[in-house]
Amino acid sequence: MSMVRHRAARVAAGFTVVAALLAAGCSGDADNAATTTTRKPRPVSTTTTPSVEVDAALTVEVSDMKYSPAQATVKVGQTVTWKFSDKAPHNVQGIGDKAMGINSPIIDKGEWSYTFTQPGTYRYLCSLHPEMRGQITVE
Repeated sequence: MSMVRHRAARVAAGFTVVAALLAAGCSGDADNAATTTTRKPRPVSTTTTPSVEVDAALTVEVSDMKYSPAQATVKVGQTVTWKFSDKAPHNVQGIGDKAMGINSPIIDKGEWSYTFTQPGTYRYLCSLHPEMRGQITVE
């Protein structure tokens, strides 16, 4: 096989691999791919490297059938992590148009995070226990 044909065959094989990877990555709900999942979240390590700056602003504890703190303020671009450790499963479901992207899976133990990119007031509740409510104000 000539050098030109060999190179053309390698390029064609490369395009095939890239197309297959793109097709596999494009399945699912692209609108909420960054913020929602249907699988149980994996445990998240709380250990960070000292040289890496984490922009996590707040951890909300989900236990005793409540969010704690129930109301908090963060800055634009910061991340809020909900840590689930109750006897019952819960989720974080945004209330109203502004909070539509806040939609965690139902979790019994573990964590779920959301990064706030726009200022405003974001109300949320547990869809399984609607009396559980919280609010994040983003400045």
